[in-house]
Amino acid sequence: MNNIPNRKAICDVLLEKAKDDKDIIVLCSDSRGSASMSPFFDAYPEQAVEVGIAEQNLVSISAGLAKGGKKPFAFSPACFISTRSYEQAKVDVAYSNTNVKLVGISGGISYGELGMSHHSAQDIAAMSAIPNMRVYLPSDRFQTAKLVETLLQDQKPAYIRVGRNPVEDIYSEENCPFEMDKATVLGEGEELLIVACGEMVKPAVEAAGLLKEKGIEATVLDMYCVKPLDTETLLEKASRARAVITIEEHAPFGGLGSMVSQAVGTNCPKKVVNMALPDSPVITGKSREVFDYYKLNAQGIVEKALEIL
Repeated sequence: MNNIPNRKAICDVLLEKAKDDKDIIVLCSDSRGSASMSPFFDAYPEQAVEVGIAEQNLVSISAGLAKGGKKPFAFSPACFISTRSYEQAKVDVAYSNTNVKLVGISGGISYGELGMSHHSAQDIAAMSAIPNMRVYLPSDRFQTAKLVETLLQDQKPAYIRVGRNPVEDIYSEENCPFEMDKATVLGEGEELLIVACGEMVKPAVEAAGLLKEKGIEATVLDMYCVKPLDTETLLEKASRARAVITIEEHAPFGGLGSMVSQAVGTNCPKKVVNMALPDSPVITGKSREVFDYYKLNAQGIVEKALEIL
């Protein structure tokens, strides 16, 4: 059982790379503990900035540092960085095309018991709507590390959303296929295509295994790159499937499901069913309890697959 959350995987990569790259700067909004970035602050205090509870300043300062040649990673709870500092993300980061990596920690319903004020069920839609802003939801710690290593090599804006709790491993240190902005294909089957991102990839893989036991072959796409969406792989797999299911820890509008529906509907019309959080305040509870309540789990995917096939 994995006990390392994706946020710690980010810290581990930045700690290692900062040994030789003094342009890496980590900024937090009174969230270094929540972001698992305390070790970075301790190791590289001259490369760390604590701005306090001031998300707009967090993003604008990051943009200024980027214009000065630095490589800022700005950490804040996803529910706040995607809403309180939306204008700064749009203007200071994306419109100005600055090398700022915005990291939304405790994304989705990670803060389950704290209710709607702390849920981020709109951030995929909001950030994806901004020109120049890329949006990534890595599925486990190994993919998270690969993503951060790759993002350190470019100078374009990006939003990365990770959850608060550890997630079960999908990959391993020895076997983590990764290509920037290309979905990872997990299993092949021509009856059903399941497209998932973030923490929903694991139940998608489990569902494919359960469906196989029932004689239904499914392809699973780990669409960690929500924007730019890997439409090439998506359409290739969707064109062969009888139906498509998308699953995401997000509201039903403007997220992965909407993007997949638009691409598939335009290019190779198939039935697309989106499994997501409801268009209403989400119940409070631990993440697993919330997922189970809304059937955002392996069994829920199986039931939906049997219903639409």
